[in-house]
Amino acid sequence: MVRGGPGAASRGIRGVGQRPRAGRGVGGPGADAEGDPQRGSAVAEFVMVSAVLMLLFMACLQIGFALHVRNTVQDASSTGARYGALRDRTPQDGAERTREILSASLPQRYAQDVRASVTSDGAQRVLQITVATPLPVLGPWGPAEGIEVSGHAILP
Repeated sequence: MVRGGPGAASRGIRGVGQRPRAGRGVGGPGADAEGDPQRGSAVAEFVMVSAVLMLLFMACLQIGFALHVRNTVQDASSTGARYGALRDRTPQDGAERTREILSASLPQRYAQDVRASVTSDGAQRVLQITVATPLPVLGPWGPAEGIEVSGHAILP
């Protein structure tokens, strides 16, 4: 007996070598009522990929913020050192200027530990402004002993 014949395709009967019609899967483990084992996995995949992408995005933002803090502190200490090295200024004026710049750019806690000192480099006297700030690890929070940067300027 030959399988098939008129109307066989509409009754779901296949001949030898014929493929199943599109949209109809073969039942098996994990298959739903319609027999499609992949049905519904797009939602789970979207959630998992979105979570990984969100973590990656947040890590990039955190690294960017840490670099912003470091660069701002470095610039403020250098500017304060140059300001304090002016002929009519003192090293404490340079430290105060550094605090003002940091307070205007970053949260107040980043401007708490600013020190000024005068050192010598051969025959030159050098003003050194040192700033110790927390390193932001999780948002703006981090260990208190995070980074320490210094700015230098030659005194007249």
